[in-house]
Order: sequence, then C-alpha cells, then structure tokens
Amino acid sequence: MSRGECPLTPSSSTRAAPPTPNPTSIPIQMHFSTPDYVIFALLLVASTCIGLFYALSGGRQRTTQEFLLADRSMSCLPVSLSLLATFQSAVAILGVPSEIYTYGTQYWFLGVSYFLGLLVPAHVFIPVFYRLRLTSAYEYLELRFNKTVRIMGTVTFIFQMVIYMGVVLYAPALALNAVTGFDLWGAVLAMGLVCTLYTTLGGLKAVIWTDVFQTIVMFAGQLAVIIVGAHQAGGMGEVWRKAINGSRIASLDLNPDPTERHTFWTLGVGGVFLMLALYGVNQAQVQRYLSSRTEREAVMSCYVVFPCQQVVLCLGCLMGLVMFARYGEDSPLDKGYMVLYFVMDVFRDLPGLPGLFVACLFSGALSTISSAFNSLATVTMEDLIKPYCPTMTEAKATLLSKGLAFAYGLVCLAMAYTASHMGSVLQAALSIFGMVGGPLLGLFCLGMFFPWANSTGAIVGLVAGLVMAFWIGIGHFVSRMAVPTTLPPIINGTAMPLPSNMTTAVMTTLITLITESDQVPVCLSRPTGVQALYNLSYLWYSAHNSTTVVIVGLIVSLLTGPMKEKDLTPGTVYPVLGNLLFFLPECYREILCCVTPLPQKVGCRPQRWRIPPMNQ
Repeated sequence: MSRGECPLTPSSSTRAAPPTPNPTSIPIQMHFSTPDYVIFALLLVASTCIGLFYALSGGRQRTTQEFLLADRSMSCLPVSLSLLATFQSAVAILGVPSEIYTYGTQYWFLGVSYFLGLLVPAHVFIPVFYRLRLTSAYEYLELRFNKTVRIMGTVTFIFQMVIYMGVVLYAPALALNAVTGFDLWGAVLAMGLVCTLYTTLGGLKAVIWTDVFQTIVMFAGQLAVIIVGAHQAGGMGEVWRKAINGSRIASLDLNPDPTERHTFWTLGVGGVFLMLALYGVNQAQVQRYLSSRTEREAVMSCYVVFPCQQVVLCLGCLMGLVMFARYGEDSPLDKGYMVLYFVMDVFRDLPGLPGLFVACLFSGALSTISSAFNSLATVTMEDLIKPYCPTMTEAKATLLSKGLAFAYGLVCLAMAYTASHMGSVLQAALSIFGMVGGPLLGLFCLGMFFPWANSTGAIVGLVAGLVMAFWIGIGHFVSRMAVPTTLPPIINGTAMPLPSNMTTAVMTTLITLITESDQVPVCLSRPTGVQALYNLSYLWYSAHNSTTVVIVGLIVSLLTGPMKEKDLTPGTVYPVLGNLLFFLPECYREILCCVTPLPQKVGCRPQRWRIPPMNQ
C-alpha cells in the first residue's frame, strides 16, 4: 500500500484500563476442563521440582559462581535451548500468529536477520566477554571505560527490565482470563511465585534446565494446535490454498522506505540490530554464554539456536495461516484474544489439549521472567553491591544474591498489578523496553570496535542515544494520540511501532488488549520532517539509536582527547579495524589503536582480568 492510497491508521484513543471482552470481540467464552487444569498444574509442579533438585544437589548453590553462572559448567544444548526460550516469550506465542493472520507472511523474512544476528555475537561478543571471564556484561564497561559508565549501563538495564517483566506476566494472563474465564490473579500469582521459587532456590542452573523443559512444552503446544487445526481445515494443502486466495502469502517487498512497517529491508537489516541487542549484549543472554564450560560451547550454542529459531518462526507463521483458513478475513474476534480463542475452539472436543497450549503459553512467560530475575540479581550484586563491599564473604554474597532474586520476583508481581491499572500508559511502558535496547547496544559497540573512544564520549553518547530513543518513541505515541479519528492498523505502515530486544516486534499485536475502536479510513500524506522520524518503522529503532550513541560518542571522544592504545585494558577491544586496515603500515595502525589483537582462546579455568583502578 502506498502512502497516497488512503490507508487505515491505528486507534488513537485508549481506554483508562484494559478492556473487558464483549460479545462482538469474543462470541463464546470457553472454559477449562479438569484435564486442562491438571496439565497446567503439572507445568508448575515440574518447574518447582527442577528448582528444588538443583537447590539440594551438586554444590547446593553455596557460591555466587554456582548460583549466578551455574559454576560455568553448562554444555551447548541446554544453553542453546535456554537462549531460545528467553527469545520465545508468551507475548511472541500470542503475537506471531495474529501478525500473520492480519498482515500475511511478510514477517517471516525476519528469519533473514538471524544469520548476522547470531554470527556476530558468536564470533565477536562471545570471545570478548568469555576471555575476560566476566559475570556481568556491564563489568566490561568498567574495564573498557570507567566505573561511571558501568553504573549507568547497569541502572539503564535494571530500569528496562523492571518496567517490562510485570507486563510480560500480566498480558497473557489477561488474554487467558478474557477467553476462558481462567482466574486472572490466580494465574499471575501462581506463575510469579513458582518462578520466584525455583529461580531463588536453584540459581541459573535451575533456570536453564527449566527453560529446556519449557521449550519442549512450547514446541508440543504449538505443534498440537497446527496439526489438529490443519486437519479440521482439510489439510495443509487447503490451508495454503485459502492463504493464497486471501492474499496472505506475501512476496518479497524491496521497498527501501524506512517508514514502512515491514519490508525485506526493515526485517532483514533492521532486524539484525534487534537481534544484536538481544543476543549480543543483553545480560540475560550473555550470562548463559558465560555459564558454558568452554568458549567453543558458548559459540556452538549460537549455532544450535539458529535452526531452532527458524523452526519457531515457521510454527508461528503456520499457526497464523491455519487461523486464517478457519476464520477467513472477516473474523469478529479481537486480535489480542484471537489465538487463545482459536485454540479453545479447535480443542473444544479434546480435553487436555487446551491445557497443553496454556502450559505452552505460560512456559514462555516463565522462561522470560525467570531470566529477568536471575540477570537482575546478577547485575545488582556484581555491579552495585560487590564493588562497594570488597570484604563481603562468599557465603554472604551468595545469600544476598538469592535474596535479590526473591526480591525481584516480588517486584515482578507488583509490576503486574501496576500494569492492570496502567491503561494507555501500558503501551508507553512496552515502548520504553524497546527504547533502551538500542542505546545499550551502541554503548558496547562504541567500546568494542572503536579503540579511541573514551569514557566521556561513552557517557555523552549513551545519554544522547537515550534522549533520541525517548524523543522518537514518545513523539510517535503523542502523534498517534493527536489523530482525531480512531482506526485499525495499517496493512504495511508504521502504525504500531513497539519494542525491539528481548521479545521482538510481535508485541505490536497485543496492543489491542489496551486499545480498541471503530474502523474509519483516513487519507494520509507521506510524512516529512520530524513526523517522518516519528513514523520510523520500529525495526529500525535499535539501528537508529545505537548509531546515535556511536556517532556522538566518537565525536565527543575526539574533541576531549581520544584514548591511546597503551591506556586500553587488554582484551576489551575487538580488532575489527586492525583486520580491515591490515594494508596500512604499523605506525599508522598504532595511531588508530589497531595493533593489539584479541587475546588467544583461554582454557576452562583461566585467570580472570582484575578491574584496574580508574578515575571516576
């Protein structure tokens, strides 16, 4: 759709609280049977048992090394499945099929971004982090710059995750309650408390192995829906025929316009930066790399997760096509509730299978919030407490780490309660999560790829990136609120740009949990000037904001005196410029700080770099 064709724009009016389902959005409210409740309960019991097992076996979580990094003993397969589980949240399970049902399969091209989005972390970020033997990713920032930059990065990450983790627990529970009548706060409390329990007792090892179990449940739930749904629709051939007739099989869209919501370039190129923010520098993922037995195992986990991600993406797309084959284009269902209603409709005569899908759905929620608890406890302990309590004993540090994990679990429940009263502010909260990912990626790239960047440049660059991110995000939100009519999303516009990072762009479809309205067409001219910036596709947010950090950081560093190579902590710069400028004489490469190579691979238990004293 071109900009001059009078597209439909999104709703600009929002309710003061999440909507109550009505007969036009959910025709029939389904209900769980006893087998469904049993299967759902088994998920909670199994997850708790895994936590108890690792609390009572092995080293019994008596050291921070074991509690926060699984004693650096994990193999490739569980780490890769845990990486996948963190990526595949409950919001993604609900969102991708709705995206495909509404807009078609253009979203599938996001899979193209997985190539570079995982190759770069495997061969750039992992070698740097692993060879420095870090616990917190933000510890790198002190090694490379100074303590102030480290604290700024840590506080930014904590703010990002605290805002988000309550929403990711509350949103699927709200949808489940609307469709099935499943007790809303019963689900929220059960999931929140169970997750807090096994994360606090079993540490990272319990989190990773519960992720493995939950990944299997997620695959089983999605496969069951696709198989039964396709069979009821007349087979996959009939599903495909209806999708083609309904124009849901998208062709390659090479439109270079960055304000278009989904094109090959926004998905395949902009998505790379989204993936780098998630798999390259996010503490939850970095912590899993660092828990691997060897650097090779950590790198292999990136390679193993790649085909798994492609399978997950295909499952979401297939579920969306099966939904379209069943309901066609004119479904009266609200898009935020559609997937759950579809599942309950397909499984209405198959007791137990609705419970399997709900277990699948909440496995995604559990894997995401448990990662948040553990990573938040890690950065709080390693970045904000340990540096100021150097005499703290290992036993006290471990006990305090467990207390932090428990405390963040309670904060998650409090944020879920807050989310229930946020109304239109909930969209802003979700957007905040996405706004922060790009600037943090830019901060790490500034330090890792540009040897002459100094701490002043890093601080100013991060602040500039955050200001730019919030300016674009809030500007878009306000401009949407200013639209006088209320309309549904554009088929391929930037109607609903939401966050990048940990749960990807599919969160856009859940905005209908907060905004609903009549559909009224309005003609829009092509946005220009600042308005064009506000209409930037959400998939370019990470790229734009991280680039802002790098450019501003380099300019300020050059103005305030660039770093000299002799002042760099060994191992903190990846020699990408040195490799690219190999043809220059060594004297010129030394001026550009491009001489020192990355340290060689280390063994299983190398000496860890000590953080040198630096000026604040």
